[in-house]
Amino acid sequence: MTLFQTIIISIVEGLTEFLPVSSTGHMLIAENLLGVQNSAFVRAFTIIIQFGAILSVVVLYWKRFFHLDHSSAPADSNNWKKFKHKWNFYWMLLVAFVPTAVIGLAMKKSGAIDFFLDPAHAIWIVPSTLIAGGIFMLFCDRIFNKGRDENRITEKRAFWVGVIQCISMIPGVSRSMSTIVGGMSQKLTRKNAAEFSFFLAVPTMAAATGLDVLELFVGGNAVGTGWASAHNLFLLAVGCAVAFIVALFAMKWFVSFLTKYGFRLFGWYRILVGGIILTLLFMGHSLVIFN
Repeated sequence: MTLFQTIIISIVEGLTEFLPVSSTGHMLIAENLLGVQNSAFVRAFTIIIQFGAILSVVVLYWKRFFHLDHSSAPADSNNWKKFKHKWNFYWMLLVAFVPTAVIGLAMKKSGAIDFFLDPAHAIWIVPSTLIAGGIFMLFCDRIFNKGRDENRITEKRAFWVGVIQCISMIPGVSRSMSTIVGGMSQKLTRKNAAEFSFFLAVPTMAAATGLDVLELFVGGNAVGTGWASAHNLFLLAVGCAVAFIVALFAMKWFVSFLTKYGFRLFGWYRILVGGIILTLLFMGHSLVIFN
């Protein structure tokens, strides 16, 4: 992998990780367009640079992410309710994360996720789900945009957002889209749903990335550390830094845009990109532009 390819793929990761357009789908497309050859380092790189995007959430929402509720709990609260009141932010993230962890681990063990990510399958799955998700996004504002500012995350709402997030394990669906729409279906505003989606990304992506990194070094498919040359480690550092910076600006822009305009533009974008890719594939063209 060259420095040029590293920067382009990292920009794609940073831009799309928190937008409702599927970062995994776009990274697979970018790697095909750039002619990146599959290797142990490419596999490690694609996984590890997600830590850069994760860190951007913590930095941008520093005060909210490391906040405990020190206000008084209701007078009739027992010790457990007082504990949940103080640690409410993290408790809601845990409630939302659990269904994703359980279903995600089951899909991982069953081989379903590896099937979806296999380039031979993903090259058809990604454009198909981009189009299907795009069509849905043209109408989701009309269907679900009934949230109110006074509505806050509850255990029930957090749980259902976590369940709906599981759909994003299919490449091209978009974790961001599924969790934001999941929040809106629970009567949260677009802004509150988007911010909870960002927060939920931290434990979700950290767990998924950590599991994938572990599998790079342990198990039957381990690739070891032979890829960790000085040059590759430099590319990895550049990739994490670029993904972090780009994701930081993408999130700030996205919340403002989504609050004002909704999902419609992203829906048309997904339909356009997916349609172009499927057309090229049906015509027998290779997606490789740079080689």
